[in-house]
Amino acid sequence: MIRDIVRDIIFLGRKSQAATRDDLPVSQDLLDTLAAHRQECVGMAANMIGVLKNIIVVHTEQGDTIFINPVIEKKSDPYVTEEGCLSLLGTRQTTRYRKIVVSYEDVNMKKRRRTYTGWTAQIIQHECDHLEGILI
Repeated sequence: MIRDIVRDIIFLGRKSQAATRDDLPVSQDLLDTLAAHRQECVGMAANMIGVLKNIIVVHTEQGDTIFINPVIEKKSDPYVTEEGCLSLLGTRQTTRYRKIVVSYEDVNMKKRRRTYTGWTAQIIQHECDHLEGILI
């Protein structure tokens, strides 16, 4: 189901909680909502659609990928960039890392660990910030 985008900075500033198997329908809502905003958005966190759970979806080389309870374990090669967000007006400067290692669960709740670089790494970092209530 396509959900409305949350723009309330008080809500977006709240930290999300661990997701469980019961929260899996949120993943489909994220996929549907991201698809509806494909022209202006490449990733989405659950709080952007009103759900405070640790779930993100990111457009990767393999297509839209769901990350449940993602944790960035390692990061290297920092750089400064400017990012926009569907939930916030304008753009903001932030520091990102060109290479990250992320552990997460997939939609089958199977643990995964992958290395991401470049643009995909940047999107994952942005969405993980959302889960922590960090607004950039």
